[in-house]
Amino acid sequence: MMMADSGSNEEVAVIVNTDITSTESENNLINTMVERGTALLRKMEINVAEAEKRTGKNTVNMQETYTVYLIEIRPAETVPEGGTPATPDTLWRRYSEFELLRTYLLVTYPYIIIPPLPEKRAEFVWHKLAADNLDPDFVERRRVGLENFLLRVASHPVLSNDKIFFLFLTEEKGWREAVLETGFQDKVDSRLKSLSAMFRVKNPDKRFTALKHYSDELNTVISQLLRVRAKVADRLYGVYKVHGNYGRVFSEWSAIEKEMGDGLQSAGHHMDTYAASIDDILEEEEHYADQLKEYLFYTDAVRSVCRKHELIQYELEMVAQDLVHKKQQKEELATGTVRIFSLKGMTSKLFGQESQEQRESRLAALEQSIQEGEETLKEKNTECGEFVQTAWEDIERFKEQKDKDLREALISYAIMQISMCKKGIQVWSNAKECFNKI
Repeated sequence: MMMADSGSNEEVAVIVNTDITSTESENNLINTMVERGTALLRKMEINVAEAEKRTGKNTVNMQETYTVYLIEIRPAETVPEGGTPATPDTLWRRYSEFELLRTYLLVTYPYIIIPPLPEKRAEFVWHKLAADNLDPDFVERRRVGLENFLLRVASHPVLSNDKIFFLFLTEEKGWREAVLETGFQDKVDSRLKSLSAMFRVKNPDKRFTALKHYSDELNTVISQLLRVRAKVADRLYGVYKVHGNYGRVFSEWSAIEKEMGDGLQSAGHHMDTYAASIDDILEEEEHYADQLKEYLFYTDAVRSVCRKHELIQYELEMVAQDLVHKKQQKEELATGTVRIFSLKGMTSKLFGQESQEQRESRLAALEQSIQEGEETLKEKNTECGEFVQTAWEDIERFKEQKDKDLREALISYAIMQISMCKKGIQVWSNAKECFNKI
């Protein structure tokens, strides 16, 4: 999994077919919980095939360097043995377009945990890892992450059927206009509104409260895990590279020995090989780190669903509170009893009571307002109930995905560490054989 960026260093993507082995492809599907037999993936194959650096002028006519990504799609059909796969349809996308798509999905499907995009800037890096968002290794990991994002959406039972998502995959020109025409930006809840709801909800749903708390804790745990991994990578890099000194010393020593020279020289070569192997090892580790980062970013998507529920719950409580207030007004007006201090009650005492006709008119207006309030309350209750039901269905789906993905990532990481240790043992075993020949 990976991440991308926008602005002066922005990115674009295209849909294409990648040259990976069937085993690598199978592993990708396992790690991303993507099943080729589900939703949109029954009809088409989706790949982000490559990334390309470009230079051009932005909206304020300033020169900028950015990355674009090639997306390839082709019909999901079985190719006969010896046959040629269909030529894929391709288009290029900038990272900002991926961001726009995801924002649209967040607003349109507030009850769904929307898959995250790869990081915009490298986070939790160790000192030898480039933080430059145009670094080739970073761009490659981001390409993998963007493809994973598309596969996540395309395998989702609801998101995969979205028309705007389909246009994103198939229409290079006019897609941005199409998504803006949906008016989704008008539905975006302000952050202030969401914060107000969070602090003022009187009867929060305990399930969503617990889910938000879990999401916060998961974010903390994964952040700590990534920091530990970055520290270990730093130190491991140093330990491996310092083994290159063995190679240098053995080589220098071999020059002054006759019978021992060949054995020392060979042992030095093994040490050099060992020292150089850490670069590939840590690059492979970055892909496992990116899988953890995806779930670090997923925690915000979970919180987004919780915040939306808080807002709906808050609006429901406000409607219910307003209805209670209006019913109390009606009762006071009908009986002439004022239970609490009010400006209207004080006005009546100072300037006399209103006429019967005025009172009846106010009663009729209140009755109408109460009926409308009851209808609104009914609608809000229905809205809240439907949100809870659909959101919880997706939350359960996400939990299953998360457990499977993280288990697979951790097992794969452990296997990689075991393999790394075995290679280290092999290097020292080879060195031992060299010493035996002295």
